[in-house]
Amino acid sequence: MLRNRQNKISDSSPYAALTGTYTIDPVHSTIGFSVRHAMISNVRGRFDAFEGLLILDGYDPARSEAHVSVQTQSLDTSISARDAHLTGPEFFDSATFPLMTFRSTGIVPIGEDEFRLVGNLRIKDIELPLAINLTFGGAAQDAYGNYRVGFEGTATLQRSDWGLTWNTALETGGVLVGDKVTLSLDISAVLQESQAAA
Repeated sequence: MLRNRQNKISDSSPYAALTGTYTIDPVHSTIGFSVRHAMISNVRGRFDAFEGLLILDGYDPARSEAHVSVQTQSLDTSISARDAHLTGPEFFDSATFPLMTFRSTGIVPIGEDEFRLVGNLRIKDIELPLAINLTFGGAAQDAYGNYRVGFEGTATLQRSDWGLTWNTALETGGVLVGDKVTLSLDISAVLQESQAAA
């Protein structure tokens, strides 16, 4: 399978062999975040339940697509009380809005193995543009014969833009939770089986 895909590499495109539709592997992927806490440190967390597709066009990367859906109830910051607050009505309101979604609208090469993925992020009932800086991590056949691609990504957003405005003032000045959120992505995706045999 790997040999077949390597044979498809074109001199005009170093990514030609990647062309195909891939399923994000949540077991080997991470969607994480960090946010300033009490004006002095960062709280980090992740979402444990998500799925997505990468539709890669290695001959013309600008035609590639990404579609991701995240279960907001799966948020984990390692403190159950805090997780319950974040998934409750003052933040994500997971009971009413169980999914957070991203769908790409374009991708622009910005350097060697680096791209800017632009699209729309929907949280609760608000959908706004978001740009994600991606680095292509490589492609390989794993021990089970699956053809995989990997990407790392980062993005920043203002949570208040999506209506996540809860906060409380500190006696020393400032607020408990920062507005700026940094997203971090580490994605491993598997070529769909029907295409792997091609």
